Amino acid sequence: MKKYNVYAIGNALVDYEIKASEQMLLDHQVEKGLMTLVEEARQAELTAAASGHVVKKQGGGSAANSIVAFSQLGGRGFYSCKVAHDEDGKFYLADLHENGVGTNLTYDRLAEGTTGKCLILITPDAERTMNTYLGITSDFSVAELDKEALINSEYLFMEGYLVASPSGRQAMITAKKWAEENNVRVSLSFSDPSMVKYFQKEMDEVVGEKIDLLFCNEEEALLFTQAGDLQEATEQLKKRASQFVITRGKSGAVIWDGETFVDIKPYPVEAIDTTGAGDMFSGAFLYGITQGYSLASAGKIASMASSRVVTQYGPRLATNELQEIANRAFAD
Repeated sequence: MKKYNVYAIGNALVDYEIKASEQMLLDHQVEKGLMTLVEEARQAELTAAASGHVVKKQGGGSAANSIVAFSQLGGRGFYSCKVAHDEDGKFYLADLHENGVGTNLTYDRLAEGTTGKCLILITPDAERTMNTYLGITSDFSVAELDKEALINSEYLFMEGYLVASPSGRQAMITAKKWAEENNVRVSLSFSDPSMVKYFQKEMDEVVGEKIDLLFCNEEEALLFTQAGDLQEATEQLKKRASQFVITRGKSGAVIWDGETFVDIKPYPVEAIDTTGAGDMFSGAFLYGITQGYSLASAGKIASMASSRVVTQYGPRLATNELQEIANRAFAD
């Protein structure tokens, strides 16, 4: 048995969840519904505008949210990332430890610099708009990879946000190469439509000839394949991924298991914050398949967990909530 079920890599960001009005986005010319990379000064401007409206602070980053959920459910996970020797960096490392996630980080080897921060602006319609200053995580590179942990894992899981950085993209390509050489299955999340839209060539390079498991939403699937509709997109994705999951919000999800399509039903809820829904889906799904459950069962727990997370602020659930969802999902 391998030491880890999933070895993940991604950006390390401290999330600041902020209640925002539509007018605030207009006043500050923020493009709604997307993740936008910003400079430190721009983020400081938005932070000042949001003063008094922060509702939650916690460790974040797309793959980090997934691997934390995975670990809370009982999976054995490892996360390679980069934070600085500052208050947010120490907060981030403590968060990983508290959630039982193995990591390349140690308190005595944190680098000088500024830990990345993501302002998540949540409007009354529950839409999340992210403005991210990457800080030191923009320098995430092959140096942060832990080859021993990677090759002693069942799956490599990578977040699409890393393609925005040349060194991050090279780390993805190197990690994928090591995984393929050591019979570790490779999974990737596109993470955000902006990554596919503005880094099409780079994302295509990371996917390569084929990937084992791909996570994306409907918009990302259409952008990546340049297809006119979802049916055409799924046919194109079959050529690039042995298995894939397309999340469809209120319409649930569709899974290609390599031979047939599996429809995953949604769980209707009153959403107040969609931040991290896709991350939660990926983490719970990876937990299901690494514990020997079918893709349909993994899709069920993933759908239930992602439906629950949008009913609160923030991309994570309490451990007992997740385990309760798993018990219900796998009891049927």
